Amino acid sequence: MPTRKAHASWEGGLKSGKGEFGGESGSISGRYSFGSRFEDAGGTNPEELLAAAEAACYSMALSLALENEGSAPERVHTDAACSIEKVGDGFKITRMRLTVRARVPGMDEETFQRLAEATKEGCPVSGALIGNVDIELDASLEQ
Repeated sequence: MPTRKAHASWEGGLKSGKGEFGGESGSISGRYSFGSRFEDAGGTNPEELLAAAEAACYSMALSLALENEGSAPERVHTDAACSIEKVGDGFKITRMRLTVRARVPGMDEETFQRLAEATKEGCPVSGALIGNVDIELDASLEQ
């Protein structure tokens, strides 16, 4: 299996500095700052990247679980919200909230909920977070 790479650099002090990152594919890159991470300033931040990773991973993993159950989905859409909070003297990523909407012909709600919950525990990015971050799930079938 491949190993994926990224890079980041930071210039200056915490509040007045600035950073940038990029992935080896060239598909992701951005600038970040104290303001974009801990306030409402423009730019991106590590939490946004983590949320994107979780949303992408979860959508793929749920698609696989549904397909293995015999009901290939037409669409799985996942919104992820990653929260960082002040904890003690530092900051900690405390919560990942997943909102999932899926269109799966012939799928019953009970089976869908079972698979959605199992995927929350089983997708690789979730596996890296479990035990450190509270993962919340709101999953439902679309008509």
